[in-house]
Amino acid sequence: MRPGNRLNNDMSPQKQATIECQVCHRQFTAENVLPGAMVRPSVRLLVEQEHPGWSPEEHICLQDLNRYRGLYVQHVLESERGDLSVLEQEVLESMRQHELLAANINEDFDSRITFGERVADGVARFGGSWTFIIAFGVMLAAWILINTHLVLQQPFDPFPFIFLNLVLSCLAAIQAPVIMMSQNRQGAKDRLQSAHDYQVNLKAELEIRHLHSKLDLMMTNQWHRLLEIQQVQTDLLKELADGNNEFSIQRERHPPDSH
Repeated sequence: MRPGNRLNNDMSPQKQATIECQVCHRQFTAENVLPGAMVRPSVRLLVEQEHPGWSPEEHICLQDLNRYRGLYVQHVLESERGDLSVLEQEVLESMRQHELLAANINEDFDSRITFGERVADGVARFGGSWTFIIAFGVMLAAWILINTHLVLQQPFDPFPFIFLNLVLSCLAAIQAPVIMMSQNRQGAKDRLQSAHDYQVNLKAELEIRHLHSKLDLMMTNQWHRLLEIQQVQTDLLKELADGNNEFSIQRERHPPDSH
């Protein structure tokens, strides 16, 4: 055997030094291992969780590295599905609280009404109805008819019906403050309803803003995770390209025998 052939055999790839992978503890050539410092932090965290003794100063083989890269991508996709389910639960919880907030103000307000307020409401309802107008018109016509000389020779309230004017004045003097009492109570009820509507609208606005913030945060996290996945895929493509280039160089240095 010629010395040159012996030298070539001594420098063949089979005689190259090997490096141990501190994850699977197998021996690999330098092209098949990678220092831990060159592994992305997100993937490195998964390795450290399963192998607490592993540090970035140690090496990891490409086989284990690709496996952890796949686990990282799977973990990202599962966490995305988890974020959607949590978001749906929070929206349902918000809707349930919103229904509790939208209470019936009329029932709560009417349960605290006093007897005088009930009378005032009854007088206001009757005084503003067609029943009162028709009955009052019939009473006035009967009053005027009775107090004419055609019915009674000596009417108790002859024309110009001074006693009728007194009765009408007393009725107006009593009815006006009673109606004002009812209107004041209705005004207080309207103010309470307006305050409650403001609370409901404010909560709805805050919920909408909160949902927008959640959507923006979710979109930001998704873009960040998709970027990390793309970076991991870029690393894989780069390693495949480097491996093809190394294989081409080895073939150029050690071409196969033609025989």
